[in-house]
Amino acid sequence: MRSTIIDAGPLIALFASDDHHHREITAFLKGYIGELITTWPVITETTHLLSKNHQLQTAFLEWIRLGGLRVIDIKISSLDRIIELSKKYKDIPMDLADATLVVLAEENRISDIISIDSDYDIYRIFKKERFNNLYRKFLTSRKRG
Repeated sequence: MRSTIIDAGPLIALFASDDHHHREITAFLKGYIGELITTWPVITETTHLLSKNHQLQTAFLEWIRLGGLRVIDIKISSLDRIIELSKKYKDIPMDLADATLVVLAEENRISDIISIDSDYDIYRIFKKERFNNLYRKFLTSRKRG
């Protein structure tokens, strides 16, 4: 099964109907076939940003519990790489959630991501490879079609 990393932005947009990307991310995910994966820092960021609406926050957590996505633990041994990435991208700056997604990609050999953030156009995995942002490609194809 295809595994794709997902960032907080699309998760927030999926659950917050007033989000600018809600309609597009919902359409994208309805057509997506595969497994969505993320990290606990992304879950923390998402729940924090949904915290103004307890029902949305609870719905998001329930969705995870029902298998909407898989949450991968980042090992303590990955902290060296997280620190290295945080220093490398200090001008952006790279937050913990983003760094864990880069580590997740590298450790699992996954280059596909779903993100609203342009930061993933800058971040490199495996030292030089770009992420393949499936959501951005979806938006581009919709504009053409």
